[in-house]
Amino acid sequence: MRRRLLTLAATLMTLAATSACVSRRVVVVGRPYCGASYPPHTGYSHNTGEIRLETSLHDAGVFINGAYAGTARQNRSMRLRPGNYGIEIRAAGRPRYAESIYVVAGRTLHLHPGF
Repeated sequence: MRRRLLTLAATLMTLAATSACVSRRVVVVGRPYCGASYPPHTGYSHNTGEIRLETSLHDAGVFINGAYAGTARQNRSMRLRPGNYGIEIRAAGRPRYAESIYVVAGRTLHLHPGF
């Protein structure tokens, strides 16, 4: 009986730890903000790529796959998982900058919006 209880307890603890890890598998960019599905990513990870925004307009809005990610000042350097992304930078009175990019793990992509 004790052996079964210990086995059950060990199984439950393993499942609890596994489910906690699964719920945090979203990687994102920038600082916290409302309304988007991109939580902040604060640490360096070897399976991410870096995007660097090189623009003088620090108050321009940055959008990743249509979701607001913050200002250019907040997102000068972003880390994303490998894959395709749509990046938009919008500033009042300026033409919209939009580009489709592919992020490669361990590489840095420099974007020059030309503002």
